[in-house]
Amino acid sequence: MFRASRSLGTISKKNYRRKLARSVSTVVPEESDVVIVGGGPAGLALASALSSEPAIRNTLKVSLVEAGDLTKVRDWTPPPEQIGAWAHVEQGRTCPIEEMQVWDGLSDARITFSMQDDIAASLPGMGPQAQMATLTENLNLQRALLRHLDSTSAVELIDKVKVQSIAPEEREGGGWPLVHLSNGRVLRARLLVGADGFNSPVRAYANIESYGWSYDTTAVVATMFHHPRTSFQPPNTTAYQRFLPTGPIAFLPLSPTSSSLVWSTKPHLAKALVASDPAVLASMINSAFRLPEVSLRYLHGLLLDSASTGSPLRAEILHEEISWRERSHNIDPRSAYSLTADTTGVPPEDADALPPVVTSIQPGTIASFPLRFNHADEYIGDGAGARTVLVGDAAHTIHPLAGQGLNMGLGDVESLFHCIHKAILSGGDIGSRTALLPYTRERYFENHKIMAACDKLHKLYSSTAGPVVWARSVGVEVLNELDSVKSALMLNAGSRASRERLSRTQFGATFAADGVESLARSMSGVRTLTEGVANMVGAGVQRVLRGLADSQRR
Repeated sequence: MFRASRSLGTISKKNYRRKLARSVSTVVPEESDVVIVGGGPAGLALASALSSEPAIRNTLKVSLVEAGDLTKVRDWTPPPEQIGAWAHVEQGRTCPIEEMQVWDGLSDARITFSMQDDIAASLPGMGPQAQMATLTENLNLQRALLRHLDSTSAVELIDKVKVQSIAPEEREGGGWPLVHLSNGRVLRARLLVGADGFNSPVRAYANIESYGWSYDTTAVVATMFHHPRTSFQPPNTTAYQRFLPTGPIAFLPLSPTSSSLVWSTKPHLAKALVASDPAVLASMINSAFRLPEVSLRYLHGLLLDSASTGSPLRAEILHEEISWRERSHNIDPRSAYSLTADTTGVPPEDADALPPVVTSIQPGTIASFPLRFNHADEYIGDGAGARTVLVGDAAHTIHPLAGQGLNMGLGDVESLFHCIHKAILSGGDIGSRTALLPYTRERYFENHKIMAACDKLHKLYSSTAGPVVWARSVGVEVLNELDSVKSALMLNAGSRASRERLSRTQFGATFAADGVESLARSMSGVRTLTEGVANMVGAGVQRVLRGLADSQRR
C-alpha cells in the first residue's frame, strides 16, 4: 500500500512536469534587444548608459532582471556624471579622496599619495583642485542610478523576479538565448548581459569556465562615526590603509563625520569582530591603526578567547587593556597614537598620520564576506552560448585591498556601452561576436593586470619573514621618494578621463619638465634603478621607469 501510494505520487509528479513543460513551451517569448541580468552597480550603470544615448534609446528595447527588491534601494536614505546619474547621488554621503597614506604594520614604512604634490598637480587635467577619486556607498550609487532610470521609460525594470533557466533557442543556424523568469515570462535576448555576480547563471549558460582561488581571508565592512577634523587640520579627505600580517585595514572617508571600514582579516577573527559589541569593534579598529603588531595579536587573542567561551568581551575591559599596552609601549599620551589623547583644541603634531578616532558604528552596517580571486576565461560566449557577455563580478572577482573592484566593473560597462553604440551606428548586430570582440580585447588584459597586482600585494604583505619585510619596506620608502612615479600610479588608478587627456608625448614631457629628465638622461642609471625597484615593488614601477627612459630617448 505504501509503495503504491509512492508510485501514484511519482506518476502525479511526472504528469505535473509534463503539463508544466507544455505550458512553458506555449509561452510566447517576448523579444528584447538587451537583457541585463543583475541589478547591482554594474547592471544599473549599463542600463543607465544605454538609456542616456538617444541612438540606443530610440532603437533598442532594454530589460533588466533583478531577483531582489529594488524598492529598498530606491528608498535608501543616509543617517557617473556622463550618464546623468550623479545628479541623483546624495552629495552629503560622497567624499573626494585627495590623499592616501599606506604603511606597513610591521616596519611602519609609509608611502603617501597626494594630489597636492607638485608633479601630480602639474599633470594635464590634474590641477590643485583635482582628486584621486570620489567615495560613496554602493547603495547611494545604486539609488542614484535607479532614480535616473525612473526618469526614463527606455529600460524595463523587472525586480523581485528570479531567472529560473536560460536555454538556447532551437533554430537552425543558432538562435537567441531564452531567459525563463520565475513570473512565467520568457525573454528572447538579442544580447544577454551577465551582471549577476560571482555565481553567474549567465556565465554558466554560456559555458564559460573561470579560474581562481579563495583567500583565507574575510572582509569586515562597516560605516563608522567620528568627530570632525578641527580647524587646524585638513578636511576628512584622506584615505588610510595599514597592512597587517592578518590582512589590510582601510579607513575611507565618506563625510566630515563618517567613514567606511574595509578590514580584511582571518575568517575566525572576522567572525568574532562581527559578533562583538559595536563599542568593542570601534576600539579594535582604533587599535589596529595605532598599536604595534605584537599588542594587536594579544587583543585579537583576547577577543577570540571571549568568543570561544561564550562570554562577550566588554568594552571597558578592552579599553583598560589598550591603555595598559599604550603605557607599556611608551606611547606619548599627547600623541595621536594614544586613544586617551585630548582630541579638542590644537591637535597633536602627528594627527594627520592617522585616521580620526572612531566613536561609534552605524547600526545595521556591520557585515562580512569571504574574499577570492576569480577570472573568467573569456568575457563573451560562443557556440551554444553565443550572444552573451559578462561584466563586473560575473567576469572577475578581486581582493579589495586597492579598492578597484567597482572601478573595474564600471570600466567594463563603459567599454561595452561603446561597442553597442558603435554597432548601432554602423547598422551591425549588437549580439554578434564581431561587435563584442573589441570589448573583451580592451578589458580582459587591463583587468588581469590589476587583479594580478592586487594578488601579489596580498601575498607580499601576508609574509612576516624578516628578509621579505625588509625588502618590501625599502621598496616602499624608495617609491615614496619618487614623486613622478607616484603621480603615474595615481593617474593609472584614477579616472579614465584624466588618463585619456594625456598623449604619450605629454606624459613623457611633463615628467621630464618636473625633474625626472636627470634620471632618464642616464640610461645605465635608469636601468639599474629599474631593476632594483622592480625586485622590491613590482613590475608596474619598472614599466613606468622604462617609459620615462624611452620618452627621453625619443
